[in-house]
Amino acid sequence: MIKRLFILIILPFIQCSTPEETEVLVIGGSASGIAAAISSARLQVSTILIEQGPWLGGMLTAAGVSATDGNYKLPSGFWGEFRDSLVAHYGSEEKLQTGWVSKTLFEPSVGNEIFQQLAKKEKSLSLYFHTNLLSLAPTQNGWTAKVRTEKGEKQIKAKIVIDATELGDVVKLAGIEYSVGMDPQDKYHESIAPVKANEVIQDMTYVLILEDYGKPVIIDPPAGYDASVFYCSSQSLLCTGAKTMKRTLWPPDKLITYGALPNNKYMINWPINGNDYYSNTVDLTETERQAQYEKAKIKSLQFLYYLQTELGFSNLSLAENEFPTADHMPLIPYHRESRRIKGLVTLTVNDIAKPFEQKDPLYRTGIAVGDYPIDHHHAAHPDADQLPELHFFSGTLIYCTPGCIIATKSKKLYRSRKVYLRIEYCQWYYSSSTCGFTNRTGGRVFGRSCRTI
Repeated sequence: MIKRLFILIILPFIQCSTPEETEVLVIGGSASGIAAAISSARLQVSTILIEQGPWLGGMLTAAGVSATDGNYKLPSGFWGEFRDSLVAHYGSEEKLQTGWVSKTLFEPSVGNEIFQQLAKKEKSLSLYFHTNLLSLAPTQNGWTAKVRTEKGEKQIKAKIVIDATELGDVVKLAGIEYSVGMDPQDKYHESIAPVKANEVIQDMTYVLILEDYGKPVIIDPPAGYDASVFYCSSQSLLCTGAKTMKRTLWPPDKLITYGALPNNKYMINWPINGNDYYSNTVDLTETERQAQYEKAKIKSLQFLYYLQTELGFSNLSLAENEFPTADHMPLIPYHRESRRIKGLVTLTVNDIAKPFEQKDPLYRTGIAVGDYPIDHHHAAHPDADQLPELHFFSGTLIYCTPGCIIATKSKKLYRSRKVYLRIEYCQWYYSSSTCGFTNRTGGRVFGRSCRTI
């Protein structure tokens, strides 16, 4: 009896300490992560995806940026599948064209539901929500990840690890060299670069998803509110001498309809003296990050109060049933830039502006195309006027090196070109291909080449 009791008591601990094994481990349920995980699983490769929160889709859903940029004529691959799912949900392509910033707008919660449904269909894919990565160590045949789930800590052994986090946190844990900010002009001989390197990244945003309640629903004045900060967010007689970032100031109603969503909701992700907020949180601790995120939230709430009280949109306020959060704000902020790994090849502005004149024809390796004119977000930086003016070129992205494939916002690109990695379909095309031709939509991939799976 004593022996049996002893076995019953220690058995759960033995089971908990047994590592779970998988071919591919995707860390982060971002736009890139979900595409990479599904693409991997569809090759009948055992795949695990871990995500800190309860949602899938990252910036498209959890961050509330539910409007895709461009590429309306090439809805192929995972991007095409997602767009078709949106059309099926809302009834037609026309019903996705609710705002003027995009031809594909949707409610964040609907995007999450679609990603969840797609993931659940894949028998080779296991999902772990509310799961944090604690450590990552290389092994002879891959990697061992220590994670904390809702049920406790466990180990996962994987042959390939894909970093699909928003800020490239796995890159740091894996000990891969990276950089943050702007490279100096003499490094890659790009005229638009600053003379000296800096650690300036693009502004973040806590996006607002508003709903029309049909009656005044004005929030309490947020701490530190100053209406003059937002005078030049739209056309106004009060906008005198303030920064306009050399951009057109739109009428107030255009500010709102910019991100109009289905079902009488509105996405407020307004860069012109609106709710962008500057803080370089890339190498901060989680506690330090959260402190900065709270400040970004306050900036967005201040902007909401301005819209309600100064511009007359008193019937608009935070949609109460959009996000599973107590404050009705998105689960995460919208990050436009992250770590950049130092890879074997660097895609520069020159490779895109003059692709046929370069010594290394990187354009021949392109597998994703961006057709959207990208804008850098730097106006919220305290020294925005001193930052270089960046020009924009269209072109291909993506490169591949054996055993280490980088996607999302942390590929090895010159920093001014990295803005293309904010674009969802580029991330989807790349991530799908990383485990499709071998394995952001994918993320950074560490391990053997997916071609050997």
